[in-house]
Amino acid sequence: MTTATMGTLTPTEAAVVACVSVRDVNRTVDEKILPEDLYAIGTDRTRRFYIDACTFIAFYFKAADRLTSEERLRTITQASAHLRKYFKNGRVKEWIVSDDFLRIDLAPFLKGVHERLAKLEKARALVVEDPQILDGTPVIEGTRIPVYDIASSVEAGVPVERILGAYPGLSAERISLAALYAQANPLRGRPPRSPSPPRGAIIVSSRRIPRRKQAS
Repeated sequence: MTTATMGTLTPTEAAVVACVSVRDVNRTVDEKILPEDLYAIGTDRTRRFYIDACTFIAFYFKAADRLTSEERLRTITQASAHLRKYFKNGRVKEWIVSDDFLRIDLAPFLKGVHERLAKLEKARALVVEDPQILDGTPVIEGTRIPVYDIASSVEAGVPVERILGAYPGLSAERISLAALYAQANPLRGRPPRSPSPPRGAIIVSSRRIPRRKQAS
């Protein structure tokens, strides 16, 4: 599988797949860590990363405590010069870069990237956006449960058992995938305004503090 046949990822998706921060993903472009054929920049300056790039992104930052920046950059340059099909018969082919006495095996980084990519694809398949369901709000397939509601609970540290108690139709795997989807596709802008209360409803309390009358 090469960059010519693979799709591309947003910086946020690439960060999830490479298991690094979005800031680090963007650094690989800004600091010219990645070869230019491993990413694309649109006319609107948006960045897209090929899947192959994620292996090198993961390697560069995760090997920082063992290899110098020069050694990591040299490894990426040598390896990216001969990208080839990584998987054969379901197993990762040996992918070792040799430089004099130094031998670096990139297979663990490659394997981790493809495992996380497969999980991200599964998360994408779990989410449905249908105008007929909650006005197109992303929900978990087969339910009316908003994905970002589940993700917010996970991020807040709510135990999975408690989430399952509130949503018995879910599973631990679906909760994990919902959180992963939200991580790769963060909400932007202000949160939606709360809808107006239905006709006939009584407001029990309000956060609005009435202005004090000035003394006459």
